[in-house]
Amino acid sequence: QVQLVESGGTSVQPGGSLRLSCAASGYSFRTYTISWFRQTPGNQRELVASIAAVVPGQIRYSDSVKGRFIISRDNSRNVASLQMTNLKPEDTAMYYCSVLIPPQRFYGQGTQVTVAS
Repeated sequence: QVQLVESGGTSVQPGGSLRLSCAASGYSFRTYTISWFRQTPGNQRELVASIAAVVPGQIRYSDSVKGRFIISRDNSRNVASLQMTNLKPEDTAMYYCSVLIPPQRFYGQGTQVTVAS
């Protein structure tokens, strides 16, 4: 079955950097776009970044993270990453990696990122 396992979340000060990782298994990783979402309590999940299957694939970012976050993937290791720099308190959220394999979207369990001084 599809499994997505995120790691790398922690607490960091404003202006700091973090790298999140997503280990994928149970499906053909290189075939599908992989995405990162984030969610804060009481709010819907927000698409942060996505990278298409073929490298160098189409990459998209939300306006809120453009220029600060970089999404990447390693199809040889079935791993996706999200490099986050210049972190702001408003980046505080649970971060999820996700894959859409029609008709279902799968999410991992999430990793918490907290940005506070």
